[in-house]
Amino acid sequence: MTDNRRDPDDGSATAAEHALRLLTGDELREAQAREASDPEFASEVARWRGRLAPLHHRTDSVAPPSSLWGRIEAKTVGAAAAIDNVTDLRRRLNLWRTAAAGMTALAACLALVLVYPSRPPPPRPGASPAVAAPMVAMLGNEGEMKIVASWDPAARQLVLVVPGDMPSDPRHAHELWVIPGDGKPRSLGTMPAGRQMHMRVADALATLLQQGATIAVSVEPPGGSPTGAPTGPVVASGALTKA
Repeated sequence: MTDNRRDPDDGSATAAEHALRLLTGDELREAQAREASDPEFASEVARWRGRLAPLHHRTDSVAPPSSLWGRIEAKTVGAAAAIDNVTDLRRRLNLWRTAAAGMTALAACLALVLVYPSRPPPPRPGASPAVAAPMVAMLGNEGEMKIVASWDPAARQLVLVVPGDMPSDPRHAHELWVIPGDGKPRSLGTMPAGRQMHMRVADALATLLQQGATIAVSVEPPGGSPTGAPTGPVVASGALTKA
């Protein structure tokens, strides 16, 4: 056994270990090289071998028992079985890894299908998407008020043109309504003073502006009807028709 605490230049200790065949690895290679190149070190190794030689003559040779090879064979078979088990486990692990990789790839493909659904087929040559035609309504009553309402479904734009100024009364407001086929008025908002009004209609209300729906104007308190339905007199109304 080597002693890490010895002086690395202590050739006698190294020679003794080398003679006893205790050195391994780099230490053995270094001792062999030193023995071949350093006569003094080689002589020290030889002296140690001479001192140890009598020990070999004092030890009688002993034949191994007959059961030794049987025990070795049993140990070897057990080791081979263990190796076979390890090999089988590794083979199964590789199969599971392969299957897991395949399932991961399949899941990724399904995710791509869900995230990027197939695109709808392109329109046939010559076919054009259906565009709703603009409509117009002439709003009036027995009095002098006349309003022209123009509805553009593509732009969801409602334009109202008043030939004269809307009556100005700080105590009241004019509120615009759409009355579809079910007869229930829906508010489109209050009308500002002036001769022209542009209004972009929300999708939910735009679907109500269909052929035959009525556009009406009622007189309400400032800010509009408090009930969500006309509370004052309707001063103008008219049905939407294709322009």
